[in-house]
Amino acid sequence: MNRDTRIAWINRLLLPLLNIITAFAVTALVFWLIDVNPIEAAQVLLYGAFGYEEGIGYTIYYATNFIFTGLAVAVAFHAGLFNIGGEGQAYIGGLGAGLAILMLDPSLGAWVFIPASIIGALLFGGLWALIPAYLQAYRGSHIVITTIMFNFLAASLMVYIMVHVLRETGQMTPQSELFPTSAWMPFVHDVAAGFGYNIEASPLNMSVLLALVCAVLVWFFLWHTRWGYAIRATGKNGSAAVYSGIKPKRIIIVAMCISGALAGLVSVNELVGYQHRLIMDFHLGYGFGGIAVALMGRKHPIGIIVAAVLFGILYQGGAELAFEMSGISRDIVVVMQGLVILFCGALEYMYRPWLIRTLAPVKQEAANQAAAEVGA
Repeated sequence: MNRDTRIAWINRLLLPLLNIITAFAVTALVFWLIDVNPIEAAQVLLYGAFGYEEGIGYTIYYATNFIFTGLAVAVAFHAGLFNIGGEGQAYIGGLGAGLAILMLDPSLGAWVFIPASIIGALLFGGLWALIPAYLQAYRGSHIVITTIMFNFLAASLMVYIMVHVLRETGQMTPQSELFPTSAWMPFVHDVAAGFGYNIEASPLNMSVLLALVCAVLVWFFLWHTRWGYAIRATGKNGSAAVYSGIKPKRIIIVAMCISGALAGLVSVNELVGYQHRLIMDFHLGYGFGGIAVALMGRKHPIGIIVAAVLFGILYQGGAELAFEMSGISRDIVVVMQGLVILFCGALEYMYRPWLIRTLAPVKQEAANQAAAEVGA
């Protein structure tokens, strides 16, 4: 194995693994400082995530949302953009999915409702990302600032719409009327029952297949199409991309619209698949969590799926921790997420110099090359 291959394995596998281990080690220290046994807490967390069928369903259900937002962040990352607007894009995507269902004839079947909700989520999420993309490409506004601002704008817009426009008649709760049952994304336990298998009920629905399909499509798009090459080239070096005939402004628009559309699909899992109505704040945590998922997954769909499952474990296992252990609240999940973001983001390359010196030293490679030349 030559030095370049070893460095590639260090970047893709060893670095993320060591960063995760470090984040968990610091989490264990936090548990110890608040008088909680870290080993016992880990056992409770893992049992909550994988110890019973309902827990597994919840874990994969949460992971589905993180796959969507992780892919959204990754597409923007490959174009050299830091999309922090996943929260707002998911929220507005929910508006698109909900309107697509509520505006259609309730007597229509699932073959109309479900594709319409998916298209509505994609369209509204992408359009919400289009405005910051335009401001970045043609007005020089920084994408980080504008996407953060648009998160707040999305929240304010949704409050107004849910309270004054779409609120169910005769209800004080700011939520829409229930979607027609034919518009519900099928639950996995219902589908399994149709094939003769009994699975405990959970929110897990067939949106998980949509997430996996999106992961495959993003992989194919980024690494096997001309547009994907242009996005990656722009992200690597925008100035060099110009000399190859690529138009960075156009790439910014395309990448951000795709990113926003993917984030909008969170609403398909949450609203069409589980809540079955438009509600407030269904998106909270998934947009920002997607940043950590993309960083952990090295911006590759396979890595993103693995990282999304890990965050699903933290969400479901953290809920079990808060329920089973006194002195621990659901906020511990936020702490664990923050530590993962810290070590996989800000301190991403902390171990890299040591790993390269140990596993891919320059002297060893030079000696091997000299020996190969002598042997030849």
